[in-house]
Amino acid sequence: MDFVFLAVAFAVILAGAELFTNGIEWFGHKLELGEGAIGSVLAAIGTALPETMVPLIAIVFGGGVSASEIGVGAILGAPFMLATLAMFVTGAAVCLMQRRRAAGIFLAVDNAVVGHDVGYFAVAYGIAIGAAFLPVELEWPRRLVAVVLILIYGRHVWGHLQAEAAEHEGLEPLRFHRLDRRAPQHPAHPGLVIVSIQCVFALACIIGGAWVFVEAIKDIASGPGVNATLLALIIAPIATELPETLNSVLWVRRGKDTLAIGNVTGAMVFQSAIPTSIGLVLAPQIWSVSGAGLAFASAGITMASMAVIFVPMLLRRRLDGRALLFGGLFYLLYVAAVGFSLGGGRV
Repeated sequence: MDFVFLAVAFAVILAGAELFTNGIEWFGHKLELGEGAIGSVLAAIGTALPETMVPLIAIVFGGGVSASEIGVGAILGAPFMLATLAMFVTGAAVCLMQRRRAAGIFLAVDNAVVGHDVGYFAVAYGIAIGAAFLPVELEWPRRLVAVVLILIYGRHVWGHLQAEAAEHEGLEPLRFHRLDRRAPQHPAHPGLVIVSIQCVFALACIIGGAWVFVEAIKDIASGPGVNATLLALIIAPIATELPETLNSVLWVRRGKDTLAIGNVTGAMVFQSAIPTSIGLVLAPQIWSVSGAGLAFASAGITMASMAVIFVPMLLRRRLDGRALLFGGLFYLLYVAAVGFSLGGGRV
């Protein structure tokens, strides 16, 4: 029965992602926003909600040190999954669809938008991980770091909002357009109200589907021999990162590469600042490399994967879809490290 729930939840998330990518493009068009604001801010925040709720619920309502450890593991697992598995799936989609894409194997991304995200992520995540090396008894510096991270994210959002509006070429009809009988039919523009309703409905599908997906995975993983650390670091983040991954694949298929990559990199900036701040404020003693080396080891792999994928893009001014496949290698490397550690080794 759990596998039936998994299949149904995946279908709901996929339907929600399709509605969301369509609706958020129209929402950005109505507000005259640039691609960075649409993909890296609006889409990123919307699809990051499911994984943000996991550590918040674990830390605030879970109770005890073990619940806080699961919360911190989920916070670190989110950017790790985005930098590795989500990048790999997006790169695989580019490779599979290259003959049908105008840009072929390369991604026609706006280097300024993606570079903006990557730069802010490196700074914010670097500061957050640096705080984990502070002595465990020092809680107030961690809370100060949380404030700094929120300010950094606010500056990141402001930078995208200040960018010029995108041309929004190739907008497909709003899926909910026919539900608004007062609005003229496509190609005339739908009203902002019906656009907003579609976006909210899509987010409800994504969040609800992700919640059912996570619960089904927990039930399956609660069997004999499944480690809670493995669940927090590897299994649960796969489910919660599905929205960003599916959104990116859909945008790659439509040739909207800046939105596809920006959705992932923008979510990474969000994850490096907002959920991390939650951990720093609500579980400051747990946010430490001492005793949680396995969890924080994922941060190093996250940064390495981002460097391998995006440093060549910044130098050559173009992003090769095959470079994203390296994310899969870094993911397997970490899975091997987790397996080694749980098997009796130490990381």
